[in-house]
Amino acid sequence: MSTPAARALRVALRGESILTSPRFNKGTAFTTRERTAFGLTGREPWRINTLEEQCQRAYDQLSTRDTPIRKNTFLQSLKDQNWVLYYGLIGRHLKELIPIIYTPTQADAIANYSHLFRRSEGMFLTFPNQDTMEEDFLEQTKGRDLQLFVCSDAEAILGIGDQGVGITTAKSAIYTLLAGIDPAKALSVTLDVGTDNEGLLKDDLYVGWPNNRVRGKAYDDFIDKFVQLIRKYHPHSLLHFEDFGVNNAKRLLDLYRDKHSVFNDDIQGTGAVTLAALMAAIGVTKSKLSEQRILVYGAGTAGLGITRQLRDAMVQLDGLSEADANKQFFLLDRYGLVKESLGPKVRGDLREYVRPDAEWEGVPTNDKGEVELLNVVRHVKPTVIVGCSTRGGAFTEDVIREMAKGTDRPIIFPLSNPSRLAEVDPTDANVWTDGKALMASGSPFPPCHNPRGGKDYIVAECNNALIYPGLGYGAMITQARSLSDSMIIAGARRLASLSPALSDPDNALLPDFTDAREVNTQVAVAVAEQAIEEGLADVPWKKNEVHERIVSGMWQPVYADFEYDLNGLKA
Repeated sequence: MSTPAARALRVALRGESILTSPRFNKGTAFTTRERTAFGLTGREPWRINTLEEQCQRAYDQLSTRDTPIRKNTFLQSLKDQNWVLYYGLIGRHLKELIPIIYTPTQADAIANYSHLFRRSEGMFLTFPNQDTMEEDFLEQTKGRDLQLFVCSDAEAILGIGDQGVGITTAKSAIYTLLAGIDPAKALSVTLDVGTDNEGLLKDDLYVGWPNNRVRGKAYDDFIDKFVQLIRKYHPHSLLHFEDFGVNNAKRLLDLYRDKHSVFNDDIQGTGAVTLAALMAAIGVTKSKLSEQRILVYGAGTAGLGITRQLRDAMVQLDGLSEADANKQFFLLDRYGLVKESLGPKVRGDLREYVRPDAEWEGVPTNDKGEVELLNVVRHVKPTVIVGCSTRGGAFTEDVIREMAKGTDRPIIFPLSNPSRLAEVDPTDANVWTDGKALMASGSPFPPCHNPRGGKDYIVAECNNALIYPGLGYGAMITQARSLSDSMIIAGARRLASLSPALSDPDNALLPDFTDAREVNTQVAVAVAEQAIEEGLADVPWKKNEVHERIVSGMWQPVYADFEYDLNGLKA
């Protein structure tokens, strides 16, 4: 039966309408009183179930699906029927089911989106319809208290690239599961500006706009029109950018971050969770962030985001100048080390990290004059090596053993996912460093046997979902005018402080994912406190009120009591 609420929720739907509303449907959990009031007595079987019983039934049904993608489609169907049951089920099996609705199964679901399509969810704003964008926007949003918009143009999705229309509902769901964002106050938005994926353009079942991607001023004007609608009608909301291409992601973030509360998970979320893992690792080694020599292998959106986040933390926490902090980083892209003589091959957003050629006199190059990974490691002797290249196995035995010669506790982060794209298997890195490596990975890996004896080493999963929901919730609940670098660093520091490795060096650098809800609560508190301290919050609270406000404001997947009222909620 339903969990009592302080006050019954007044709902205007009745009969079939309430049973087909995922927000209000309770299935067999409607009480006898509610069945009578909402005209459901003849529409429901006699037995009234608890939410716990419904979750058990749904889990049993889920267990009969034999592949991750079939489990994903089952859960999506459940979400279309009953939000409380969907979130209640996943919350009870968090570690098992997050990979089904999110990384890595999410990539397969998006890659097959047009063929798996059953029902529209979220908002689709398409380039040819831009003249009616405001009208279309208001049709779905007018009168709704929306606090979160997750938008994507689906150009760069999870290592599978351009998917045209890749709806971001999984990202919104994680906000609800791990930060308690009311799903009725979140909206996923696809910004369909076409696709350059020839397979999709030739697919008769492709549901998006079958046109090559719009770029340049026309693209910018389209995106700006959408952003201005957010600013006009929902000025206190969080706008979350997801899966934008390398030429747009940072540029759009920089363009809007001082005008609205804007967040890009691929840049800032990846950077923040990596910063937290690194802060935990240097807590183990008793060193400072600014003392690290950091090699970043893969200088795309994620790699550059990580570099900037670590650089900004060096500036804020250790007092380095930005120029001096930049000198601690060695970036490699498809042309090898990012250095002076590459000239026009260096993207504009990498220029502040270009290494002078004078540093590399005498260092061997390939036939194209490029300095490759192993020779960079030999020359730099990095204390930290971060992989976000999607080149599986790039951190070879020679690379890892060479790194281990230059530092007592090599910090190794193979962050590309899924696991087949990881730059090194942590088990191998553990052997090649004689069990001395401190590691975090982008995908889950089993514990590593300790070659020196003692307990196995736990590899942390450097999962953005450990931090981005809390970062976003902290900004949302304080109605922050922007999500500042200091707010993000405050969240990362709080996450790092929860590291199990700080009390046991053989334990994981980051908390276990089963604790992700509590972890994100703590992150949200730190972010909200920082927003108030910086004067960015638009709420009258004091810092000592933040924890209570955050916990009490969280949506919980429990059934409220309903009363039928013609003037009540309808959507």
